[in-house]
Amino acid sequence: MATLTIEYPDEILLSLKETQDYFSKELKIAAAVKLYELGKLSSGKAARLAGMDKVSSLKVLGKYQVSISTLEEFEEDMKIDITSSLLKESVF
Repeated sequence: MATLTIEYPDEILLSLKETQDYFSKELKIAAAVKLYELGKLSSGKAARLAGMDKVSSLKVLGKYQVSISTLEEFEEDMKIDITSSLLKESVF
């Protein structure tokens, strides 16, 4: 997995009254939500970027007031998740 480093002024954490770990997680989630909203990532890929499972990421989309694009996309993502799960189970 690739790594991205973002520089920011120290006062950002002080202004937000957040820890560095929390701020880092929130930035990942915000980036994933925005890329999904722009249509650059599917909901499944946005969930992976945010470091979440699919259901949790869909709840976060609601928190950010971003709707699921289409039922077809959701169904396709779920098919991929199911197929991936079945493949993992058959390997072990």
